[in-house]
Amino acid sequence: MKLFKKIKNYFFYCGIEKEEFFALKKECYVSNFQVWKKLHILMATVFTILFVYSLLGDLLKSNMLFYMIAMIYSFIATGLFFILKKDSTIGQLFIYLSISLLFLFGCFITKNNPENPATTFIVLLLITPMFMLDKPYYMTCELIIASVSYLIWMYYVKPYDIWQTDLVNIIIYTIIGILIHIIANSIRIKEFVLTRKINIQKDLDDLTGLKNKSALTKEINEYLRNNSKDKGIMLLIDIDNIKSINDSYGHDVGDNVIVQLGSYLNNTFTHGEIFGRFCGDEFLVFIQDNTSSEYAGSIANVIISDVLKQIVLPNKEQKVNISIGIAIYYGVEKDYSELLKKANIALYKANDDNSKNYYIY
Repeated sequence: MKLFKKIKNYFFYCGIEKEEFFALKKECYVSNFQVWKKLHILMATVFTILFVYSLLGDLLKSNMLFYMIAMIYSFIATGLFFILKKDSTIGQLFIYLSISLLFLFGCFITKNNPENPATTFIVLLLITPMFMLDKPYYMTCELIIASVSYLIWMYYVKPYDIWQTDLVNIIIYTIIGILIHIIANSIRIKEFVLTRKINIQKDLDDLTGLKNKSALTKEINEYLRNNSKDKGIMLLIDIDNIKSINDSYGHDVGDNVIVQLGSYLNNTFTHGEIFGRFCGDEFLVFIQDNTSSEYAGSIANVIISDVLKQIVLPNKEQKVNISIGIAIYYGVEKDYSELLKKANIALYKANDDNSKNYYIY
């Protein structure tokens, strides 16, 4: 039962967990897109040369119509791969269609020389699967359908003894092609997993597990530079008495306060907000698609009130106070630092105003 489950896992998810595979699906699609963008250019070149040769001589004339169709298709596919998004599902469907076209090409080559074994088709069975990163189940279906179609077609074209040789060869090399695809996919997908883990660790703050300054600035800048986005609220949160906490109780308690605040923000902002530990005792929250000052003020009040109640110190009589500087984004700033300057100015004002502990620039 365990063996069956493991085989199933490799066929459907390349040997990793289902959730992990779907988390990497976009990266797989992008990788396929980049590879097949170049391969489509190569296909267009090759089929153009073959079509021209079929017009000029008798050797390839019998396949002239196929070469013409393949050439037109390759140019269309190449053009689409310069237009489509890299993670497009349509792009992936075109890749499978292109693979089918290559197998059809192998059939036509063999049909021209029926007395010879299926060398070209077998080479395609072994090589083509290595250029596709997806559920091995899909490529397995592709290879089996291509092989069965080839054998049925060649049954009516080849001498029987040659067809028998092809039958044995095609079965063996289809299985080998499937195994190569599974192994190659497993190796590549595990490289993706490792790279993803490294990137995630690189973007996380060691103490709180939230996004660090590098990740925050990158994501906020991507948002600000998106011309379709012109609304946002930046909250810069600062722990007012962290120095006295460190002096009174030690840095372990100070660190614990930072961890508690990070945990609170993580549980509070669950609707796509960009947030994390900016540096030291400062946290940054960026709320997308909103410019309401009233909303910004109400969120700030909730955070300040919750922190007073929820973050605990060894001396329960002593409270953790925070200040919040708020900057509203109206589509003007195109770099996070420009918006951060305004939030910083607002934070200084908030530090001076003990009546509400937040200020909107």
